[in-house]
Amino acid sequence: MPHSPLRFGVNYTPSQGWFHHWLDFDLDAVRADLDSIAGLGLDHIRVFPLWPLFQPNRTLIRPRAVEQLVQLADAAAERGLDVNVDGLQGHLSSFDFLPAWTQTWHRRNIFTDPDVVEGQAEYLRTLAAALADRPNFLGMTLGNEINQFSGPPHPDPDPITPEQASRWLRTLLDACEEGAPGRLHLHAEYDAAWYQDDHAFTPAHAARIGAVTAVHSWVFNGTAQRHGRTGTATEHHAAYLIELSKAWATDPHRPVWLQEVGAPAPLVPAEHAAAFTEATVANALDCEDVWGVTWWCSHDVSRSLADFPELEYSLGLLTNDRQVKPAGEAIAGIVADRRGTEYRPEPRTTALVVDTGDDDTAPRRSTCAPGGAFFEAFARLTADGARPTAVLASQVGNQEHLAARGITDVLTPDQVR
Repeated sequence: MPHSPLRFGVNYTPSQGWFHHWLDFDLDAVRADLDSIAGLGLDHIRVFPLWPLFQPNRTLIRPRAVEQLVQLADAAAERGLDVNVDGLQGHLSSFDFLPAWTQTWHRRNIFTDPDVVEGQAEYLRTLAAALADRPNFLGMTLGNEINQFSGPPHPDPDPITPEQASRWLRTLLDACEEGAPGRLHLHAEYDAAWYQDDHAFTPAHAARIGAVTAVHSWVFNGTAQRHGRTGTATEHHAAYLIELSKAWATDPHRPVWLQEVGAPAPLVPAEHAAAFTEATVANALDCEDVWGVTWWCSHDVSRSLADFPELEYSLGLLTNDRQVKPAGEAIAGIVADRRGTEYRPEPRTTALVVDTGDDDTAPRRSTCAPGGAFFEAFARLTADGARPTAVLASQVGNQEHLAARGITDVLTPDQVR
């Protein structure tokens, strides 16, 4: 069944100072940014406090920083924008932001050390409680792709097991719920959770823990390199992740939030960003149970800031001086066309069997990655117009599960030619 209303938003990247704007918080500049976002017709933003600035000591959560976050949320409300807050930043655009009390002389595993986890819980609980009475507060995301700290390719990882990852997720989501009961609290990982065999954060975690499943779709992960800018697998990558996530969901209609998706240059050149945006969103909205689409990102990163990967400078829907770019025009057009229409895609009746071994730990999940047997078979079916979804091998004989999802035809990857 559809989960309505379908939401369209953007990950808010401040035009002045990027996320370092928290150091010199300027509410007027924030308001101007939010005006430009609201002008695209969007209804929500995802916001990123920098963890070391908000909690510089394990027992110090700066009241002034929390107050500024609330001011930002109130400014968003004035412009009709709801707010989701990512707490543990964590990692953003190739930079890590971890507080000193977890590093060097105080080096502790951020997922398993009891004092660190207690400090994280108090921090998330405090942010959630500060916003709990705001009607436009959607809820908390634990952090931005914080799973990247749990193993390779991070240069200094905090290794954990899937069981430890599960405990960490549940502990911190409970803290968010204590701070703001009944809101949409979730966690979000980058695609190693779906594609990397030995990664501690698993598809089962993503699809079974938290209020919704979040997927982050980036075609620079080998998809666009292998299939090209207009390849079926590239333009359908977001839709693929949405459908892949459903294989592990125990709720047949669990909402899925496409929480990050963008048009990365040079794989998607600037002159093709609008077309890629239109195709990606259209294909994602051909999936059932989509909670919403939140584009990365609102504003370009200023060229005055050094050392970002080149693609990070140009991902905005708006320029650094708040001018709408072609991708922004495309998103605004999609929002305008969808306004007042019902979101009700047809069920996907053909399911491709995904076999990653044990369902909980998915030891063979690289089959789902670009170049993997499942990924490539899914792309071939999609190119043939089959509109596939995914089903776990363990569920193929479960007629109740198949019926609840509307699946009438099941194929294995080796049956796809």
